[in-house]
Amino acid sequence: MQSNQVQKRKLGNSGLEVAPLVFGGNVFGWTVNEAGAPQLLDHFVDAGFNMIDTADIYSNWIPGNHGGESETIIGKWLKQSGKRDRVLIATKSGIEMSEGRKGLSRKHILRSADESLARLRSDYIDLYQSHTEDPETPLEETLEAYADLIKAGKVRAIGASNFQPATLRAAFKISREKGLPRYESLQPEYNLYVRAKFEDEIEALCRENNVGVIPYYSLASGFLTGKYRSEKDLANRSRGSGVHKY
Repeated sequence: MQSNQVQKRKLGNSGLEVAPLVFGGNVFGWTVNEAGAPQLLDHFVDAGFNMIDTADIYSNWIPGNHGGESETIIGKWLKQSGKRDRVLIATKSGIEMSEGRKGLSRKHILRSADESLARLRSDYIDLYQSHTEDPETPLEETLEAYADLIKAGKVRAIGASNFQPATLRAAFKISREKGLPRYESLQPEYNLYVRAKFEDEIEALCRENNVGVIPYYSLASGFLTGKYRSEKDLANRSRGSGVHKY
């Protein structure tokens, strides 16, 4: 497949144009080690796809990991491959990295962005996302921190993940009234098995505000591929516990 055969889609009003498949970087440092990552990423980009999505917390759920493993592996590939100008890097912050290191406060966002940039070996993040809501931090404080990152050239656009409709709607209002950056994308859980959470209200909100949608668990953690036919198929599978709910 040649790269010019993959049609790009505009991501909200961000100015970013994304191919219809995004590489989920939570596998790095988990089911894909550093040695196996370059081949996967090279094939992905050479086939014409262009966004890699990760987060600072990936993959701290593995014993011995502390978070940042995925970004570090991606960063090494970016430096070695010379393909930074061919990809859009999306990462996230907000979920607890260590005790006291969580949320969407100004202090945490600015520190986390610099740490992610260092691990990614990049001068900028194309899409920086709030990984989850933070009820303890005013939305305005969060958006002002993002404004500073954008002004400094460290971030191109911002997005949200796992936000409730009311929170997203309130954020849009503050962005509009205060002249602050707007969440241009949303990452919700959405697939053929889990539909209502997105379709009931958030879909209309995203359409109304021209917000790009980047679903996660689009194959229900592999359940929709058909490889898990019974509970016994979950044994000794890395995603077995996550598939059990389906």
